[in-house]
Formats: sequence, C-alpha cells, structure tokens
Amino acid sequence: MSQSIVNSTNLETKSLVFECETGNYHTFCPISCVSWLYQKIEDSFFLVIGTKTCGYFLQNALGVMIFAEPRYAMAELEESDISAQLNDYKELKRLCLQIKQDRNPSVIVWIGTCTTEIIKMDLEGMAPRLEREIGIPIVVARANGLDYAFTQGEDTVLSAMAQRCPEFSSNELNNAENNSFSIKNYSESYDKSYDKSYDNNNNKKEQSKISNKPQEAANMTVNNFSNKKAQVTPLVLFGSVPNTVATELNLELNRQGIEISGWLPSQHYVNLPALGKNVYVCGINPFLSRTATTLMRRRKCPLIGAPFPIGPDGTRAWIEKICSVFNIVPQGLEEREQKIWQSLENDLQLIRGKSVFFMGDNLLEVSLARFLIRCGMIVYEIGIPYMDRRFQASELELLEKTCLEMNVPIPRIIEKPDNYYQIQRIRELQPDLVITGMAHANPLEARGITTKWSVEFTFSQIHGFSNARQILDLVTRPLKRQKTLKNFHFTK
Repeated sequence: MSQSIVNSTNLETKSLVFECETGNYHTFCPISCVSWLYQKIEDSFFLVIGTKTCGYFLQNALGVMIFAEPRYAMAELEESDISAQLNDYKELKRLCLQIKQDRNPSVIVWIGTCTTEIIKMDLEGMAPRLEREIGIPIVVARANGLDYAFTQGEDTVLSAMAQRCPEFSSNELNNAENNSFSIKNYSESYDKSYDKSYDNNNNKKEQSKISNKPQEAANMTVNNFSNKKAQVTPLVLFGSVPNTVATELNLELNRQGIEISGWLPSQHYVNLPALGKNVYVCGINPFLSRTATTLMRRRKCPLIGAPFPIGPDGTRAWIEKICSVFNIVPQGLEEREQKIWQSLENDLQLIRGKSVFFMGDNLLEVSLARFLIRCGMIVYEIGIPYMDRRFQASELELLEKTCLEMNVPIPRIIEKPDNYYQIQRIRELQPDLVITGMAHANPLEARGITTKWSVEFTFSQIHGFSNARQILDLVTRPLKRQKTLKNFHFTK
C-alpha cells in the first residue's frame, strides 16, 4: 500500500489532477474571521451566537494575539436556550440594545455558529425585525464549522455585506461615455474557464454566463504613454486586507492608470462601495467564491477572473489581467518583478530544491504553492478544504504554466483531504516542510517532520510585490531552525 502511495504521488503529471477524499473539514474554526474583520471595519461590532465552547475558542485563539480593543462579544446559548425554553428574540434584543448603548456601532454582524445551525435558529428572520426596532443595521453571516472551512467565515460576511451596498448610479457612467476610450470585454475568456470546468456539453455554453457585458464607449487606440486617466468604468476590489496592503495595491493599479472606486469591506460600514451592472469587481483572496457569486448574480457585477496578488508573479499577473480588461498596456511590471526576485535571492538559495507538502487549512494553498514552485521548491501535494475551480480558474492556469516553465511535475490537488492518508504519504515522501493546521503541527514535529502553521499565512501581510519577503520569512524560519538544531551538539 505504501509503495503505491509513493508511485502515485511521484507520477510525472503534465496536467492538473483533482481528487476528493473524506468530505470533512479539518481546519481552524471559521468564526475566527472576527479577529481581522472587526479591525478592518472600524465602526462595526460582531456578535458571535454560540455555546461556551465558541467563547473558549475565541478567548484562547484570539486572546494570545495583540489586537486593538476588541469589538466583538459572545451571545452564549445555555441549556435552557437549546431546549427552546427561552425567547431567543428577547435575549438578542437585550444584547443588541446593550451594544448600542455601550458602542453605538454603524452595523452589528451576527455570526452564526454550529449550534445555531443544529437548533435551527432563524437569525435571518429575526434580524430585519430587530433592525427596525433598534435602528442599527444587522447583517447575518453563517460561519459555522459544519459548512465552512477556516477563512470562509470572511466569505460569508462579505457575501452578506455585498447585498447591503448601495446601488451604483448609471448617470456617472453615461457621462463618462462621452470620453474617448474603450473597454475590453473580459467576460468571454472567463466564460471559457467556466465552461471548461463545469460544462462538457458544447451546446450548453451559452447558458453559463458569468458576467454581463460591459458598456462600451467610442473606440480609441491607447498607446503606451496614454494609460493615465484612461479608465472610467468603476472597479471595486473585494477581500479584507490591512490598510497598508490596500494602499499598496491601490498605488500599483494607479501607476497603470486604473482608479479604484471602492473596497469590500470598506474601512467604515457607512462607506460601502456602490455596486451594479456597470461596476467591475475583482477578488484578492482565493477563498471568496461565495462573495463573487453574490456580486455576479445578485448585484449583476461583471467579475474579473484573475490570479491572486500573492508573490511577485501573482501580483504581476493580477495587474496585467485587470489592465487587459480596461484595454491598458501595463508599464514596467516585468522590471519591477525582476527587481523583487533579485532582492529575495538570499532566501531563495535556502529553499531552492527543497520539498513542501500542503495538508490544507486556509484555502490559500494553491496560490502559495504556485509562488513556492516559482521560488524553486518542489510541491508534493496541495491539500485544500474547498476548491471552486471556476473562481480559481486563472490561478490554476498560472499554477500549471509555472510548473511547465520550472520543469517540475504538476502537484495533485486534493480537496477535503483525509488526514490519515495524508500522514501515510508524508511518512513515505519525507518532505522538507509541511504546511499544516495547528492540530497536526506538534504530532508531526514529534515524528521529525518540520512544520509551519498555515494560520500564520492568514494573519500575515502576503499580498503585493513588497510582501513577498513575508511569505519567504514564514517558509524559511522553520527550515533555518531545523538546520540550527542539526548543527547543535550537546555537551556535558
């Protein structure tokens, strides 16, 4: 059995191979999304509705991290609540009135946990009524570990907030039509990736529409020196990142003449971006597929399917794809990417030729694997809790292209991996590094396997050109530690 595992893993694949194993999520709890979302949305308050177990998790998992004054709390369900002997609505109303009196936030976000799913609490039914009574918007987001993996908690919150964004006024776009520019319709190429993944019947291709066609203005050739102010159609980026990272990505696009009209989430709930059929949207994190679906289907926004701006290669591809939509010729990206790679050479020498194994936790695995392959590492396996091939189509294409250019086998992608079989494969392959969830790190370390917590990539700044060093620091730190331990000699 073990021999067959090695043979199947080392198979020289020339195309992407997808597998699915147990159907279980072995990940960090998704309610932890409040730890970064309450910091990002400064006028918000998060109310997690669950049992004491959820409260203990938040205390232990988030209490060890240094954050600003927290704007989240627990609405704990007792045994009497679970037995339906108390009125849920009255208790939630009491808590929300207390939150209004103490904090007076612009929005209260209810985070539903596993318990609310099991006892079938009608949070969506209670929220509108309570919202009218207390005069504060209440957004309901399901972030239970039964249905969602670690970072998908943010996905459910942003998906709910997308439905609260104001409607984009078409008057601004109609005025912009008088300007001489043209926008390239990128939806056709995105349709092709959707059809390739989900529709084997060529006769049904017309039924799988991903985005509305953009409104085009008069045609004009954009030369290499007239990119500035060429874009008029609004562009909204979705994904929660620190303000410093958001500023950097804004500046990178501004250099190409692309103006960002808003972010989802915005720094303040009252400043949510306007959305509509004439507003382009583009994601910066691979775990936001539900948000992308909401933006396309409910808000009718055309989605730009691009690789994600993780690593110099991903950031360049992300900018180039956005530029192609607005018919802009990107300037200086190749030189900028090369300069970043040169600055990383010392770290690259340490990891070049080393092997890495992703067990799967935060849905960043494909993007991180693509970047590490470009750095010269060998990726044995990419475990991922959930894979939306439609939303990650461009990222998967870039992964395949990177493997071919680096002349390495394309790693298997295993959705919802079975931990038992993964441990068997790790024993046989003996990778130099395993990127895994916190639950498996210490047992693997005890067996001589060098590990790195995947949660650290979630809480670190990894987007954009300049933050590529952050990724390498996280990867090289355990390798340097292991090297030091091997060279250390005990003396009496």
